[in-house]
Amino acid sequence: MADDTYPTARSTTTTATASSTRGDRVAYDLRGSGPAVVFVAGAGPSRATDPVTTETAERAAALGLTTVVYDRLGRGDSPASGRLDLGRELDALAAALDVAGGSAVLCGHSSGCAISLRAAAEGLPVAGLALFEAPLETSADETAAWAAEIERRMDAGDLEGATEHFMKDMPPEWLAGAKASPDWPAIAASVVSQRADAQALTWATRALEDGGLRDIDVPVLAMTGEQTFPGMPEAARRLAATVPDGAAETVAGAGHSWEPESMAARLARFVRG
Repeated sequence: MADDTYPTARSTTTTATASSTRGDRVAYDLRGSGPAVVFVAGAGPSRATDPVTTETAERAAALGLTTVVYDRLGRGDSPASGRLDLGRELDALAAALDVAGGSAVLCGHSSGCAISLRAAAEGLPVAGLALFEAPLETSADETAAWAAEIERRMDAGDLEGATEHFMKDMPPEWLAGAKASPDWPAIAASVVSQRADAQALTWATRALEDGGLRDIDVPVLAMTGEQTFPGMPEAARRLAATVPDGAAETVAGAGHSWEPESMAARLARFVRG
């Protein structure tokens, strides 16, 4: 149910591109006015294939927020070639933060949570972190080995193998559905954009174990859906307990996705803090 504490308003969408300090083009949709939220996607989605985030951004803008939804490097309207590593992705995120007005809460989804955490740790102008289902349930050593194998396959040109390995711990029907799709070649080719996800998760699981996340000096809201996967709620609680200013919450959602109306209302409350 939407929070009606804040007045709703119509918001227009500005679609444009920004340039990172490395010269990468970052496509985005900008909506609304007020304190800002930048949405950081996890593995795979672009703006065109993620209606849940688009609807959430529209609803949050109507509640008085500035929202930015951008295509991560190598996806959608943010074409990029070469090695799309975490450092380059953080530069793209910095460009999105500039679009948002110079500082914003980051709303990370899945592996986008790890990218968001690293952005805050690196000192990007992050006002807070609203993180949905951060996949931090495996050990740092397991995650590092998983990520290294993804990068090895990418570097060998085995993009289908890299995609299969990236998805190996996800529900098996997700990979089966992807491979049965006529878009499978494009899905596999886009795995190059997930090097940053693998690197961010390697860093985040290590920082969760060795206490590095205690340096995160902004509020962190670690959320999971009402119906989620084993280990996710425990990981959210552990994350919230590790950072200096953390909280763990269950929100409306299932299947590793949130419910847009409820998430928009929760973001409005969090951002206004």
